[in-house]
Amino acid sequence: MRKIPFPLNEKELETFLIAALAEDVGTGDITSETVIPETAQLCATMVAREPMVLSGLPVACAIFRTCDPHVVLTAHAHEGDRLTKGAPILRIEGNGRGLLTAERTALNIVQHLSGIATLTGQYVAAIKGTDAVILDTRKTTPLLRSMEKYAVACGGGVNHRMGLYDAVMIKDNHIAVAGSITKAVAAAKQAGHSQIQVECDTLKQVKEALDAGATSLLLDNMPPPKLREALAIIDGRAITEASGGVRLDTVRAIAETGVDRISIGRLTQSAPAVDIGLDFGAL
Repeated sequence: MRKIPFPLNEKELETFLIAALAEDVGTGDITSETVIPETAQLCATMVAREPMVLSGLPVACAIFRTCDPHVVLTAHAHEGDRLTKGAPILRIEGNGRGLLTAERTALNIVQHLSGIATLTGQYVAAIKGTDAVILDTRKTTPLLRSMEKYAVACGGGVNHRMGLYDAVMIKDNHIAVAGSITKAVAAAKQAGHSQIQVECDTLKQVKEALDAGATSLLLDNMPPPKLREALAIIDGRAITEASGGVRLDTVRAIAETGVDRISIGRLTQSAPAVDIGLDFGAL
């Protein structure tokens, strides 16, 4: 299993934890403070309730440590692990009030990120044996992008551009304002950019983008037969990426056309959270 670097540094993680806990705890966890003795010690085990790919455990651990600096955490699984139903993920031992306060926020993030990782893993498995790779997109939850893209990597996918700042991607609206693909690519070149991706909906646009000097073509909403026509025109002169409405039942046929990449917005936009349990008991 490849090691995937966690995307947040210490300060960024601290900022996230403060905001996430403030949203849930507010002025205090009145239920735990009312019914749980201040010195009570509890233990809990986080368990997969369905087959899943794990992602987000470092964040959950940080949340528990924030609510109880003396908590004892024992991990039974690692990021990117494929877990079966019933597999233990994490044992937590510590102050009862602190653990109960952390519980929902910790579960929310692990369930969400593991959902993304699990869905990504399904797409990756569906194209196994082809030369294509699965990419994510910018269709992410505001302020959670880096973690959601990290979850894609945990599932075996590949991160595309992180934002508007790290790659030139000329899409239909840019083309409409610039006047043409040729004019848009020329402007990007004049600005000093050598790697330029252009979104193409038609074979005519594919030819124009190639003639203009695009280095990567986003072949949008093209069914496999049309993709093959586009790939014959491109003939290895540019990196190819298929996108638009890709589903689990269609991704294999798309990959088998020979495209280099397949970008899928639903990985981060529509992945369902996985079911993870956290059952408590007294120490």
